[in-house]
Amino acid sequence: MAQRKLTKRLGELLLEHGVISPAQLEAVLERQQRDGGRMGIHLVQMGMLSELELLGFVARQLDLPLLDLNRERIDKDAVKLLSEVYARRYRALVIAGDETSATLVLSDPADLDTQDAISHLLAPREIQLAVAPHSQLLALYDQLYRRTDDIASLAGQLHDEHAPSRTLNDGDALDDSEATVAKLLNSLFEDALQIGASDIHIEPEKTLIRLRMRVDGVLQETELKEAAIGPALLSRLKLMAGLDIAERRLPQDGRFELSIRDSRVDVRMATMPVQGGEAVVLRLLDQSRGLLGLDKAGMPPAMLAAFRRRLASPNGIILVTGPTGSGKTTTLYGALSELNTPERKIITAEDPVEYRLPRVNQVQVNGKIGLTFARILRTSLRQDPDVLLIGEMRDQDTAEIAMRGALTGHLVLSTLHTNDAPSSAVRLMDMGVPGYLVASTLKAVLAQRLVRRLCEHCREPYLPEEGERQFLLHLNPAADNARYYHGRGCAGCNHSGFKGRLGVFEWLEINHEMADALREQDIEAFNRQLAGREEFRTLAQAALDLAMDGRTSVREVLRLAEWSD
Repeated sequence: MAQRKLTKRLGELLLEHGVISPAQLEAVLERQQRDGGRMGIHLVQMGMLSELELLGFVARQLDLPLLDLNRERIDKDAVKLLSEVYARRYRALVIAGDETSATLVLSDPADLDTQDAISHLLAPREIQLAVAPHSQLLALYDQLYRRTDDIASLAGQLHDEHAPSRTLNDGDALDDSEATVAKLLNSLFEDALQIGASDIHIEPEKTLIRLRMRVDGVLQETELKEAAIGPALLSRLKLMAGLDIAERRLPQDGRFELSIRDSRVDVRMATMPVQGGEAVVLRLLDQSRGLLGLDKAGMPPAMLAAFRRRLASPNGIILVTGPTGSGKTTTLYGALSELNTPERKIITAEDPVEYRLPRVNQVQVNGKIGLTFARILRTSLRQDPDVLLIGEMRDQDTAEIAMRGALTGHLVLSTLHTNDAPSSAVRLMDMGVPGYLVASTLKAVLAQRLVRRLCEHCREPYLPEEGERQFLLHLNPAADNARYYHGRGCAGCNHSGFKGRLGVFEWLEINHEMADALREQDIEAFNRQLAGREEFRTLAQAALDLAMDGRTSVREVLRLAEWSD
């Protein structure tokens, strides 16, 4: 590779081309002399140039292309030509290449030492240089340098450490292969954390182990051919979670904590006996990210104001509804964070306790010893609380105790599994709760879902098909006036077209007329009152608002509408 070298010092070139002033150059030189480091970093940090402006200038001086990596096609096999350690150290990435050539992207192409070092690493290939922002490189490293090869290699090593004729038993996880099992699981957790997975599924079959990770609500699958290592993995996980390694006939639940890449991760583990052995689901909660405040939940401003107004009430019940994985717990913890002041006594009954909150008395449900939601609630009411949080209203007993608590001056927050907000009141009465109790205590219901957010780098205009168009018009007559998008797929979103998720919310406050209908257990009258409220917007309508705003796709709206039906 022929070195690309600036003809003059960077500061002189910037001054010569009028990009910075003499005073700015003097200031940045003074800071560089004091703190050390490269001039380009100080220029960006001091706000004299943006990273993109600086790179564009350097690229023009060196006659190199400036790339937007989110729009480039990246060869994942070529990426492996440069290990992750060196890629991160030199702020570099190989995006294409073979045995004779390689296209190398640098975030600091003026660094000759980096050019020399990588030239030796990639020798004897002919190298073509390009330039891209360091922020883009950082975002891509976790996507491109997956741990799948490490996982496959360690699985093979673990398999080879045992006699081919021998099937692993539970106790084998404690022999000399324990270190390999630990490395394999560590790589698995690292990979999941890198790609932002919320769950890891380990599913044994006769000839393989199926590994699946849920990213943005969708499972991504890989396979391990070494089916015999399943019991060793499971035994190790059971020991970490404090479970009985000899029990394979019954489901078990546990939890443990891990430190992965300076992040503290709380892992909830659930096992279930299946035909191929025991299936495991690991729910990952990254405690280092902290709690998501209500401001970040994504509620429309008017809805957020109404929710906060209800939270300020001294009594009554507020329900958050939706299926598993819809963000109910995140919303409730955000609400608790706002209510958590020295003036309030807060007690929670949870199964399990997902996040530890200071000042909050959190109680873990334990059915094995009779510590149920109902029992915790009865005791909590004698503990002089202001606010009660019930992880889930599962039965009539729990619901009635919660409602009597609300009648006696407590604010009660809880979750319920219903498809939408209006059906929550009906669900409570179906559980056997008297209508007068529901009418007297239920103040508001927040239903929510999560939809995938379109990737900002690869979204492009989309014209709905006629059937889709008619459905959108049914939801909102103004739907024809909007411009819609879908994701083409790029390296930044792992070619899915989506990156991250958005909350979709449906807010229902119970007014006097609706409460009267509930008191009489007149569901038809309740629904008539709801139909007459123009301000009430369904989940599907709220999702359509996001699509009309260009933040999610039409297909996501249709998918959510199917859930809501």
